[in-house]
Amino acid sequence: MENILLIINVIIAVVLVILILFQKSEGGALGIGVSQDNFMFSRSSGNFLTKATAIVATLFIICSLGLTILSRGELTPTTSVIDKIEENTDDAPKVPENNN
Repeated sequence: MENILLIINVIIAVVLVILILFQKSEGGALGIGVSQDNFMFSRSSGNFLTKATAIVATLFIICSLGLTILSRGELTPTTSVIDKIEENTDDAPKVPENNN
Protein backbone atom coordinates (compact mmCIF):
# COMPACT_ATOMS: atom_id res chain seq x y z
CA MET A 1 0.00 0.00 0.00
CA GLU A 2 2.81 2.39 0.88
CA ASN A 3 4.58 1.78 -2.45
CA ILE A 4 1.42 2.49 -4.43
CA LEU A 5 0.84 5.70 -2.51
CA LEU A 6 4.47 6.70 -3.05
CA ILE A 7 4.18 6.19 -6.82
CA ILE A 8 0.96 8.23 -6.88
CA ASN A 9 2.70 10.98 -4.90
CA VAL A 10 5.57 11.14 -7.41
CA ILE A 11 3.14 11.27 -10.35
CA ILE A 12 1.14 14.06 -8.68
CA ALA A 13 4.38 15.97 -8.02
CA VAL A 14 5.37 15.77 -11.69
CA VAL A 15 1.90 16.90 -12.80
CA LEU A 16 2.05 19.77 -10.32
CA VAL A 17 5.40 20.95 -11.68
CA ILE A 18 4.09 20.76 -15.26
CA LEU A 19 0.95 22.73 -14.34
CA ILE A 20 3.01 25.42 -12.66
CA LEU A 21 5.31 25.73 -15.67
CA PHE A 22 2.36 26.05 -18.07
CA GLN A 23 0.91 29.01 -16.23
CA LYS A 24 1.18 32.51 -17.60
CA SER A 25 4.48 34.20 -16.91
CA GLU A 26 4.10 37.46 -15.03
CA GLY A 27 7.56 38.76 -15.71
CA GLY A 28 10.80 36.97 -14.94
CA ALA A 29 9.12 33.70 -13.96
CA LEU A 30 9.67 30.28 -15.45
CA GLY A 31 6.21 30.03 -17.01
CA ILE A 32 6.28 28.64 -20.55
CA GLY A 33 2.55 28.80 -21.09
CA VAL A 34 0.17 31.42 -22.40
CA SER A 35 1.55 34.86 -23.19
CA GLN A 36 -0.19 38.24 -23.40
CA ASP A 37 -0.54 37.87 -27.19
CA ASN A 38 -3.49 35.50 -26.85
CA PHE A 39 -5.60 37.72 -24.65
CA MET A 40 -8.88 36.05 -25.63
CA PHE A 41 -7.72 32.67 -24.39
CA SER A 42 -5.40 33.73 -21.57
CA ARG A 43 -8.20 34.41 -19.09
CA SER A 44 -9.95 31.08 -19.53
CA SER A 45 -6.77 29.02 -19.63
CA GLY A 46 -5.32 30.95 -16.70
CA ASN A 47 -8.46 30.37 -14.69
CA PHE A 48 -8.45 26.66 -15.57
CA LEU A 49 -4.75 26.27 -14.83
CA THR A 50 -5.12 28.08 -11.51
CA LYS A 51 -7.97 25.81 -10.41
CA ALA A 52 -6.19 22.69 -11.67
CA THR A 53 -3.00 23.69 -9.84
CA ALA A 54 -4.94 24.22 -6.61
CA ILE A 55 -6.66 20.83 -6.93
CA VAL A 56 -3.43 18.97 -7.73
CA ALA A 57 -1.59 20.76 -4.91
CA THR A 58 -4.34 19.71 -2.49
CA LEU A 59 -4.10 16.11 -3.70
CA PHE A 60 -0.31 16.24 -3.26
CA ILE A 61 -0.63 17.46 0.32
CA ILE A 62 -3.25 14.81 1.16
CA CYS A 63 -1.12 12.08 -0.41
CA SER A 64 1.97 13.28 1.47
CA LEU A 65 0.07 13.29 4.76
CA GLY A 66 -1.19 9.78 4.02
CA LEU A 67 2.36 8.60 3.42
CA THR A 68 3.45 10.15 6.69
CA ILE A 69 0.64 8.48 8.62
CA LEU A 70 1.38 5.09 7.04
CA SER A 71 5.10 5.31 7.75
CA ARG A 72 4.52 6.31 11.40
CA GLY A 73 2.94 2.92 12.10
CA GLU A 74 6.22 1.11 11.42
CA LEU A 75 8.23 3.16 13.92
CA THR A 76 8.91 1.60 17.29
CA PRO A 77 8.74 3.78 20.37
CA THR A 78 12.15 4.56 21.76
CA THR A 79 13.36 5.98 25.01
CA SER A 80 14.34 9.58 25.40
CA VAL A 81 17.93 10.72 24.97
CA ILE A 82 17.81 12.17 28.46
CA ASP A 83 16.91 8.74 29.88
CA LYS A 84 19.92 7.21 28.14
CA ILE A 85 22.25 9.87 29.54
CA GLU A 86 20.95 9.32 33.07
CA GLU A 87 21.51 5.57 32.75
CA ASN A 88 25.14 6.02 31.64
CA THR A 89 26.22 8.25 34.55
CA ASP A 90 27.58 5.23 36.44
CA ASP A 91 30.03 4.51 33.64
CA ALA A 92 31.83 7.82 34.03
CA PRO A 93 35.60 7.46 34.50
CA LYS A 94 37.00 8.22 37.93
CA VAL A 95 39.80 10.67 38.56
CA PRO A 96 43.00 8.82 39.54
CA GLU A 97 44.48 9.60 42.93
CA ASN A 98 47.69 11.58 43.19
CA ASN A 99 50.71 9.39 44.00
CA ASN A 100 52.89 12.23 45.36
